[in-house]
Amino acid sequence: MTRALLITNPAAARTAHQTLAEVAQILQQGGWSVEAHVTGGTGDARRFAEQAVEEDYDVVTVFGGDGTTMQAAAALVGTETSLGIIPGGTGNLLAGNLRIPASPAQAARALLRARAQPIDLGRMERSDGLHYFAVACGAGYDARIMAETAGLEKRRWGMAAYVATTFRLLPELRSVRQIITVDGIERETTAAMVLVANCREVIPPYVQLRSSISPSDGRLDLLTLRADSLLEGVRAVWDLLRERDHFDGESGYVGYAQGEEIRVESDPAQPVQMDGEPAGQTPFTVNVVPAAITVMAPTA
Repeated sequence: MTRALLITNPAAARTAHQTLAEVAQILQQGGWSVEAHVTGGTGDARRFAEQAVEEDYDVVTVFGGDGTTMQAAAALVGTETSLGIIPGGTGNLLAGNLRIPASPAQAARALLRARAQPIDLGRMERSDGLHYFAVACGAGYDARIMAETAGLEKRRWGMAAYVATTFRLLPELRSVRQIITVDGIERETTAAMVLVANCREVIPPYVQLRSSISPSDGRLDLLTLRADSLLEGVRAVWDLLRERDHFDGESGYVGYAQGEEIRVESDPAQPVQMDGEPAGQTPFTVNVVPAAITVMAPTA
């Protein structure tokens, strides 16, 4: 019998009590032994997941958003305990990349048939310790969008809240000087946004980055977007979607590189996000952790 710890965040957009009960019931009817824990503050998800590892649970299942999911995932790095995901937040970016159904009930049913697969994580050391990201971290425009979209708006409008913030901030779109070091090789460019990606899709399945990006190749992918106006922003996104890139900071709107360690320095300092959660300001350094965790992903 599969032993699962079910962690839920009541502050997430779609984690109503009756939905949690339905998810637990589906897993139990599928033959799983389920114990549920409810988070009450920052750090609870990681602490619950650490306890699950100590007590030899097979799966830690998170019913919440990307922030709660990554808190739990941090405790599972290098362990044999797998991560299960029931989408309950606004973005649910990792769930989308893994094609986990958006419906909590359907995701629970899919979890019963899922298979554990290893994925890489990105690792960043901040003043309060090590943090991990599964999909992407970024500095600049995207981090501002994440930080300036209110929680109430996310709960009410979902992804549309991020779209509204994107348009509200467009008049302030500006590129700044960036010094980027990839595996020891330093480059200088200007960019309004710097993105370090571990997964291909930033808004699954609608907005996709380069087709070669994979969470299981042992490398991270760096993308920079240069734009100082709405028109240049549109051109940059168009080049990004067509996978047209350069890295001289002049001849194109998109820069691209790949590596195992990436450092980003900005002048002036820029806000940083990790999987949609605020993560301080530049400078930052990220490293890839190959096969860091195993995730329960739907079978084809």
